Amino acid sequence: MRVLVDATAIPTDRGGVGRYVDELLRALATRGVDLLVVCQPRDVELMETALPGARVIPAPRAIERRAARLVWEQTGLPLLARRSRADVVHSPHYTSPVLSTGARVVTLHDATFFSDRDVHSRVKTAFFRGATWLAVRRADALVVPSRATRDEVVRYAGGRAEQFFVAHHGVDPEVFHPVSASEQARVARSLDLEGQRYVAFLGTLEPRKNVPALIEAWVAVASSLADPPALVLAGGAGWDEAVQPAIDAVPEGLRVIRPGYLPLDDLAGFLGGAEVVAYPSLGEGFGLPVLEAMACGAAVLTSRRLSLPEVGGEAVEYAETDAASIAAALAQLLASSERRAELAQAAVERASRFTWDAAADIHIEAYRAAVEGTGSRSGGRVIAPQG
Repeated sequence: MRVLVDATAIPTDRGGVGRYVDELLRALATRGVDLLVVCQPRDVELMETALPGARVIPAPRAIERRAARLVWEQTGLPLLARRSRADVVHSPHYTSPVLSTGARVVTLHDATFFSDRDVHSRVKTAFFRGATWLAVRRADALVVPSRATRDEVVRYAGGRAEQFFVAHHGVDPEVFHPVSASEQARVARSLDLEGQRYVAFLGTLEPRKNVPALIEAWVAVASSLADPPALVLAGGAGWDEAVQPAIDAVPEGLRVIRPGYLPLDDLAGFLGGAEVVAYPSLGEGFGLPVLEAMACGAAVLTSRRLSLPEVGGEAVEYAETDAASIAAALAQLLASSERRAELAQAAVERASRFTWDAAADIHIEAYRAAVEGTGSRSGGRVIAPQG
């Protein structure tokens, strides 16, 4: 089976969708798939190095502009699929060729463009709602990262649950694993945190991550402590305009650090070295930062919204998304080293059940169903931890 994966939508930074595509391709390349990958010219060398058994095809340089990429997706991609004799085209980020005659698989990452419109811009909401609606009606099979996302897409965009293939994301154990105290200390020094404990957040600062509520909760807790932890907000600057005013209101004597993107090699030390990793999101299609923090042996505090309980199970602490609830849970965790150690141990064990190999197997099932024309009838098997 020859599969053409359209990786042209991957952003330069490898968070979120970029990491999903990179890790999925690596796993597919080890599973006997005749793999073709079309990507931006800037990514060709990276892809060729990571995927020695695949054929990597550079897309036209003009598609670096988003509008041009979308036009090429509807015209150039179907032509490439025919010329390369691909059995199936996988579009891993919502959109796909509308008029393509071949088998199509589309990944839908979440449904918050329907359920939580206020946390996205109007333009993005309209675009991704339309793309999701089309995918449900035009794709031969659909991949989603969680049962929660499947259910939300069906609720808002129609379709039937049996059209969907639920492939939980995996975690790369070579990058995300418990590290030594010396490695944690090295990363802390790089952040000017030597000798100071900290609460960590990792992700793009966008409205649905609920970071202003986290800042308010942390201030409420830290202000009452003799040795207050710093708050480190790592990741992309994002577009949540409420974050900076919340930081500006932090009292003197408390530290908020915004280091931006951290090197991949520093993430295990950063996450594992935190007293608590806090991720009180308003809703996720999966919640990869939660899983990666768990794999590093972190005590994680998150919300019960959408997919997050599928990821965390009983190995994380939960709070509601308001500042008071986050503060109460955060205070309890900071006060109990025993509870943090208990969560850390359970988190590492649970995280080990999420693998990219398992995710790749589900994708292969989706490809086969699409080629055989059974996507609308297949059960879409779920591989997931229980509990």
